[in-house]
Amino acid sequence: MFLTTTADGFLRDGRPHRIVSAAVHYFRIHPDLWHDRLARLRAMGVNTVETYVAWNAHERERGRFDFSGWQDVARFVRLAGELGLDVIVRPGPYICAEWDAGGLPAWLLAEPGVRLRRTNAPYLAAVDAWFDALLPQLTPLLAEAGGPIVAMAVENEYGSYGNDTAHLRHLHDGLLARGAGCLLFTADGAEDWFQLGGRLPGLLSTATFGSRPDEALACLRRHQPTGPLVAMEYWHAWFDSWGEPHRVRDAAEAARVLDELLSAGASVNLYMGHGGTNFGWWNGANLYDGRYLPIATSYDYDAPIGEAGEPGPKFHAFRAVIERHLGPAAHQLPPAPPRLAPQRVAPTGAVALLECLELLGTAEERLEPGTMEELGQSFGLIHYRTRLRGPLATTELRIDGLGDRAQVFLDGREAGTLHRNEPDQCVPLAVPAEGLRLDLLVENQGRINYGPQLADRKGITGGVRLDRQYHFGWQVRPLPLDPLPAELPFAAGAVRGPAFHRFELEVPEPADGFLALPGWTKGAVWLNGFHLGRYWSAGPQRTLYAPAPLWRAGRNELVVLELHSPGAALELRAEADLGGTSEAPEGF
Repeated sequence: MFLTTTADGFLRDGRPHRIVSAAVHYFRIHPDLWHDRLARLRAMGVNTVETYVAWNAHERERGRFDFSGWQDVARFVRLAGELGLDVIVRPGPYICAEWDAGGLPAWLLAEPGVRLRRTNAPYLAAVDAWFDALLPQLTPLLAEAGGPIVAMAVENEYGSYGNDTAHLRHLHDGLLARGAGCLLFTADGAEDWFQLGGRLPGLLSTATFGSRPDEALACLRRHQPTGPLVAMEYWHAWFDSWGEPHRVRDAAEAARVLDELLSAGASVNLYMGHGGTNFGWWNGANLYDGRYLPIATSYDYDAPIGEAGEPGPKFHAFRAVIERHLGPAAHQLPPAPPRLAPQRVAPTGAVALLECLELLGTAEERLEPGTMEELGQSFGLIHYRTRLRGPLATTELRIDGLGDRAQVFLDGREAGTLHRNEPDQCVPLAVPAEGLRLDLLVENQGRINYGPQLADRKGITGGVRLDRQYHFGWQVRPLPLDPLPAELPFAAGAVRGPAFHRFELEVPEPADGFLALPGWTKGAVWLNGFHLGRYWSAGPQRTLYAPAPLWRAGRNELVVLELHSPGAALELRAEADLGGTSEAPEGF
């Protein structure tokens, strides 16, 4: 069932073929639910699924590769094949995907001399080692070997970043040398400068866009006069950022564009077919005109199959369009998964974060504060402690190069919050003659995943100043919180400020649920030790998805890290609340 190209389309095993695909990311779905989500996409009528491969999820520490459990990409591909679906794999190394650093491992940022996404020896050495580990997982599953993988991508939207064709050629040749003998392609935005920077002569070029299909396909034809027309990402909606509305797009309008693409003879990959969840600390971020916007925990994407597997209006609208072009869908939707009954519980105990630092991480004495990456840390929080000299009647504390959000404490009392979006912000203070203990708790809110600022180091990249004077002499403690310590010293009573709060929930049987924290401010939630992701009263989302495989029949433990002011209780709900909506941007 291998795939080849003609002057205007594809052949699959020698017969004319149209790719109608749905994007789905294995790393955003609990592996026990992979089969369910793939079956739901198959019921929509697609004949293919497409997935990125998130390098940083597989090589969290340099040289230590993980292809088990959540990272078992080969199992995901096999499941798709067992359901009769072809698979397109996009192995990066850069993937964007609104994923931390676009899938590039954080440890790259500590490599001396590294420059990302270009012909740079330290970078390409790391990429080559990654391909050495990844390709043996995939090559036995190529269509040429009887498997479901029909095509693989070379990089991703490279024209949005640069035009180093030698870099693309290195990646292409590296894939071929390691056995990727399937159809290879590039994917870039549907504008001339994107295509000029990202295409690789002799290789199939595809386009990524969300509207105006006639203009997009015409652009593709200008740069590729013959060959298949492929919308490798048809953005039928958009992702959500913290502090912004939940982005949606009218199902009928999105279906109209899909119909226009298929009527023009194009092959299409729906981005997304099922979005999933940015569990843990894995969300990415964007930088718009200097404004940093982290991606929300939910990656629902207003997709045809919602975050918890539910079919939305686009499922039915897209299936109707697909059936007009490919014939009746041969499969029905699986039954709706059960939901947990609502309940509300109060915390059973709490403990202040600053009181259990030694349980959470090991401190290092340093002259300057420094970054997470310098200390071998990729995610979570990082704590900086020092002692200020006095007396100072009045001074202003500033952080140069903050990544991303810092809470400031003076002798244990919170004095303010600083953020990278306000680099001129300061915390005014006075220092008595005996001095003050200064604590800074910095949150990594997600590395930038798109654009020229990918080298997004976290913690403090510059220094800490009182007025114009840099302060030296720090105790620095990484707090990855992965996993949480098994025994935090919870005690009865409320705690304000950064603190862990413990809850117990009884459920009769595992099922899907949604957790809400009304009245709480900002933090993260763990269910039976699994990190569900971040919450924030800034919205849009007001619930966190807690999939059935994470629950236990009987007693379940939840731990909430609240960074500011806790509410009175935690709520288990039967329905998601992704917040107020607004129309998705056109995204051409």
